[in-house]
Amino acid sequence: MPKEARDALNSGVQKPVLITGGAGFIGSNLAHRLLSQGRHVVLLDNLSRAGVESNAEWLSEEFDARVRLVIGDTRDETLVRELVRGASSVFHFAAQVAVTTSLVDPVHDFDVNLRGTLNVLEALRTMDNPPPLLFTSTNKVYGSLSDVPLIEDATKYHPASESLRRTGIDEGRSLDFHSPYGCSKGASDQYVLDYARSFGLRATVFRMSCIYGPRQFGTEDQGWVAHFLVRAQAGESITIYGDGKQVRDILFVGDLIDAMLRADADMDRFAGRAFNMGGGPENTLSLIELLDLIAQLHGRSPSTRFAATRTGDQRYYVSNTSRFHALTGWTPKVGVRKGVELLNRWLSTNGVAERTRPLRTRNAQDVAI
Repeated sequence: MPKEARDALNSGVQKPVLITGGAGFIGSNLAHRLLSQGRHVVLLDNLSRAGVESNAEWLSEEFDARVRLVIGDTRDETLVRELVRGASSVFHFAAQVAVTTSLVDPVHDFDVNLRGTLNVLEALRTMDNPPPLLFTSTNKVYGSLSDVPLIEDATKYHPASESLRRTGIDEGRSLDFHSPYGCSKGASDQYVLDYARSFGLRATVFRMSCIYGPRQFGTEDQGWVAHFLVRAQAGESITIYGDGKQVRDILFVGDLIDAMLRADADMDRFAGRAFNMGGGPENTLSLIELLDLIAQLHGRSPSTRFAATRTGDQRYYVSNTSRFHALTGWTPKVGVRKGVELLNRWLSTNGVAERTRPLRTRNAQDVAI
């Protein structure tokens, strides 16, 4: 382990919060909130995702000695064990995040997502007094949802069932893993829940829908709201797979951080349970609706083309967040238009479209949601 990381773990009376994938979009936003509260944070990240170095630099410049970046990987069992043993809480975000990538290299997807998660769990299991763990899973654990009857209108799909349209998909939905990514994240999801049951870990799972906001470097494989905005700012074409009427509930990252900190502060009530986490029925968006919103923000419609639907794509997924709301009273505060405006402004102010242009080389017009 680098000396500065070891010093961070051993200095002072306050144990740091450990965030795996901590230089990423969600990790850096969570770190900023914790650091702003006076806490110490250790970021474990291999910096494999384009652009995340700037997130680590941003945190370091503002908070200096209270944040430490450990460049490493959750597949490193020894490193993970040492970092976990020095932590007050663990947020496990590090992952291979794209369905498309998992189809190209399923073994890598398995190693990063499942083996990496098992390393974190094993480090916790062998401790006398393990810290709480929050793991980020995905809506992909529910499969394609092809059995849900849908009604199609001019811009989007919505459920034929009025009650489902009002509430969204709840945690009682049967698991149905599609794609290697769905399998690796779904299996990790189940390992976390079982380690809570079998070994008494204070661990919970957030099955997340579409999260968006500042510090997000959206690509063709992951982060579709940011990706669309970046493409539009760069004046580049966007390819839509399917008819563009696919619907997701989107959740602004600040609202997600609120939920995460509520769970971490009272983990005994959340341990061994999974929660669907998204914007809910009040914050839904189809691809076509996002294109319309971008046209309003930019004064012009982005160039688009359409291609065949991707295998396993969910035409409709909206989170039912009532289980988490019942425990905490939490509800999203940032609506769709305000959140998209905030992200659009951050991307523009920070010149993300220009900085990421050389990085968009493989299937640069593709997008998966």
